[in-house]
Amino acid sequence: MSKPIVAVIGRPNVGKSTLFNRLTKSKTSIVDDTPGVTRDRIYGEVEWLNHKFTIIDTGGIEPDSTDIILSQMRRQAEAAIESADVIIFLVDVKTGMTDADTHVANMLRKSHKPVVLVVNKVDDMVHQTMGMYEFYNLGLGEPIPISSGQALNLGDMLDEVVSYFPDEDAEAEEDDKIRVAIIGKPNVGKSSLVNKIVGEERVIVSNIAGTTRDSVDTEVTIEGQEYVLIDTAGIRRRSKIKENIEKYSIIRTIAAIDRADVVLILIDAEEGITEQDTKIAGMAHEAGKGCIIVVNKWDAIEKDDKTMNAYLKKITNTLAYMQYAPCMFISALTGQRIPKLFDTIYAIAQNQSQRISTGVLNDVLYEAMAMNQPPSDKGKPLKIFYMTQVSIKPPTFVIFVNDKELMHFSYQRYIENQMREAFGFKGTPLRFIVREKGAKE
Repeated sequence: MSKPIVAVIGRPNVGKSTLFNRLTKSKTSIVDDTPGVTRDRIYGEVEWLNHKFTIIDTGGIEPDSTDIILSQMRRQAEAAIESADVIIFLVDVKTGMTDADTHVANMLRKSHKPVVLVVNKVDDMVHQTMGMYEFYNLGLGEPIPISSGQALNLGDMLDEVVSYFPDEDAEAEEDDKIRVAIIGKPNVGKSSLVNKIVGEERVIVSNIAGTTRDSVDTEVTIEGQEYVLIDTAGIRRRSKIKENIEKYSIIRTIAAIDRADVVLILIDAEEGITEQDTKIAGMAHEAGKGCIIVVNKWDAIEKDDKTMNAYLKKITNTLAYMQYAPCMFISALTGQRIPKLFDTIYAIAQNQSQRISTGVLNDVLYEAMAMNQPPSDKGKPLKIFYMTQVSIKPPTFVIFVNDKELMHFSYQRYIENQMREAFGFKGTPLRFIVREKGAKE
C-alpha cells in the first residue's frame, strides 16, 4: 500500500514552508517573509500515530495574478492538488480572510478532495482564536487554529488529516500480484519495456523525453503469476526540470516506488550509468524495495568478451551501497532476456517476504561471532545477546547488545554479509535496528 500524499496549499506568505519544516523536522523548504519564496513543490516524509505519509510544500496561489512566476507557482500548486489524497488549506489569522483565500477555497471545492482548513499564526490560543471565526465563511468546515512557528495545536491538525486516510486494515488484504515499478531517466525505454512485455502498444512510446507524465498500471500474467507493471515518468536532474507538470511527475514516481514490491532501475546502455541514475537508484534503496539494475538497449552496444564485465564493474563501483541488487542486460526492442528478468523479479519478491526463525537466525549469528569476534573500545567489548526478525518488505532485524555505541558499522555489515551467505536475500536490502539490553537480562 502506498503512503497517502498530503498537499499544503494557500496563498503566498501564510507559513506553508514553516509548517512543512516543522512536520518533516527539517529545513528543506526556504523560509522567508518575502511572498513567493517557495517556487517549486518540495516533498518530505511525515509520521503521525503510526500513519506515514508524503507531504508536498507548494508555492503560494495568487488566483488572478498575471505575474509569470506567480502563474507558474499556481500551476504547480494545481498539480499538487491533483496528486494529493488530502489537502491542508492554510490561511493566516493575522491577515484575515482575503479574496485570494476565497478563490483558493473555490478551487479546492472543485477538486472534490478532502480539505482540512487550518488557520496559522495563532500564537496565543486564548486571545487570538476569535480572529479565526471569519474563516467559516469559506465553507470548508471548522477551521483548526495552529501556530507552525510555535508548534501549537499541530496534533489536532494531524489527527484531522489522518482521519481521511484509507482504512489500512481494509487495504491490508494483499493479493498475490507482484507490483513492479519501472523507473529511470526519461527516454531509457520504460514504456517500450512495458509494451514488449504485454505484446501491444499499451503505453505511449516516443523518443521525446518526458512523454509519460504519470504512473500507469498494466496487469500481465506470466507463467501463472500475476504482475502489475507500474510505468513511471522519467526523472530528470533538478536543473532540467523546467515544466511544472514534470515536477508533479516526480511525486507520482515516488508514490509508484512506495507501492511496488520490486523496482526495475533502467539504465541506458549507450549513455552508461550517470550521477542521476545513482540518485534514482537511491530512492528505491531508501524505500527498502527489492531492486534490479536493468541495463536497456544492450542490443545497440558493440560488444566483445570483456564488455559486460567492464560494465558490471562500473555499476558495482558506482552503486556500492546496492551490492545486493542483481544487474541484468536486456533489450526492450528485441525482447532479449526479458523472460529471465521475470524469473529474477519473482525470486526477489519472495526474498522480500522471507522470514527466518529466531533459532536459525541466532545459529548463524553465533557462528559469525565465533569466526570474527565483536569489536571492543577502550577495553570494553561489544556483547551481542541475540537477534530476531521483526518485519518483512524489507526484512528487518533487531540486534540486542550491551552498548549501541560499540556496534561499529563495519561489524554490522559483516553480520549482514554472513546472513546473505546463509539465507540469500538476493535483490532486497536488509534493515537492522540495534537496541541495548542489560547483561543480566
